[in-house]
Amino acid sequence: MEKKHPIIQNFGDASIPTTQSSISDRFGRTFTYLRLALNEQCNFRCIYCMPEEGIDFRIEDKLLSTEEIFQLIELISQMGVSKIRFTGGEPLLRPDLVKIIQFANELDGVESIHLTTNGKLLANNINVLKAAGLTGINISLDTLDSEKFKRITRRDGLEKVLNGLKKSMESNFQSIKLNVVAMRDFNDDELMDFIALTQENDITVRFIELMPFDSHQIWKTGKFYGADQIVADLEKQVEELIPVDGSQTEHHVFRVNDYKGKVAVIPAYSRTLCCDCNRIRITADGKLLNCLYSQDEINLRDAMRNGKDSQQIEKMIKDTMNKKFKDGWDAQNQGNENRESMTQIGG
Repeated sequence: MEKKHPIIQNFGDASIPTTQSSISDRFGRTFTYLRLALNEQCNFRCIYCMPEEGIDFRIEDKLLSTEEIFQLIELISQMGVSKIRFTGGEPLLRPDLVKIIQFANELDGVESIHLTTNGKLLANNINVLKAAGLTGINISLDTLDSEKFKRITRRDGLEKVLNGLKKSMESNFQSIKLNVVAMRDFNDDELMDFIALTQENDITVRFIELMPFDSHQIWKTGKFYGADQIVADLEKQVEELIPVDGSQTEHHVFRVNDYKGKVAVIPAYSRTLCCDCNRIRITADGKLLNCLYSQDEINLRDAMRNGKDSQQIEKMIKDTMNKKFKDGWDAQNQGNENRESMTQIGG
C-alpha cells in the first residue's frame, strides 16, 4: 500500500503542522516506539493481571475515540516514531481495530505495526489483519497444558490460542513472538516445551519476568522467577545456547543449535533494560506514561478535547518524555499507587 504524505493535524480550532523533530530525554535516549492500548476489556482473567471478578472498566466515552487515535498516531509518527504496537486489554475486542491498523499503515514514517493479543480471537481475524498492514504479532501464552491454562486465565481457550499461533505462522508475518510470563512452580517445568516450538518455526519465544501490576500481588507469593535464574536454568537444560541479536528489551537472546527460531529472556521487573528504552506508552483512556512503572500520567485525551492544538500536544509529549527517570526503579519510587490491573497501563 502506498504511503500518504503527512497531513496537517486538526486539534481544537487550529490546524498547525508539526515540527518533525524527534522525541528524546535528558539521558540521551530517543523514543521511536509507541505502545498504544486500545481498550481495557479482556476475555481472559489472568491471575497476574486482573482479579477474577474483573475491574471497573471505564465507560466508552472515557476511552480514546477512533478519530482521537488517528490524530495521536499521526502526530507521533511525525515526531520520529517508526514502530507502533497496539495492546489492551485485548485489542481484538475493539471493533475498529482493522480500521486503526489501516490508518497507521498509510502514515509516512511508520515502518512496522504490531499487535499484542491473547490469541483467542486471532485465527478468525488473521487474514483481515494481514491485509490491513499488520506486520508483527505477539501472543501471550504462559502454558501449553490445558489444565494449567484454565488455572491461569480462569477461562477455556488453549486450542483456539494455538490455532491462532498456527494461522499466524502460515501467514508469514515479519515477526511472531510468544510472550511467556515465567513463574516458579507453575510453568518453570515447561521451558523446553516452549523452546521446542522454535525448532521448525521462525518465531521468538520470550520468557518474561512477573511484574507487580495486580491487585492480589501474585508476584510476592514466591512465583517470581528472575531473568538470571531463567537463563541459568536454560543453560543447564540446553546443550548449546548460541547468543544472537534481538530487540532492545530482549537482553538475553539465544538460538538453540540449528533451530529456526529464537529464545529470549526479558528482565521486565529486574529492569536491567531501561538504559536502552525507546518506548512511549499511551493508555486506553489517553494517558501518556514515560515509563511502565511511572505514576506520573499526562492526560492527552482531555487536552485534545479541551481544544489544545497539535503544537501544544507535541510539547506535552516532549516535555513528559524528557522528564523520564533513569530507570524503572527511580520511577516507581516517586509514587505508591497500586493499579488493579495491567490492562489499566497497557500490556
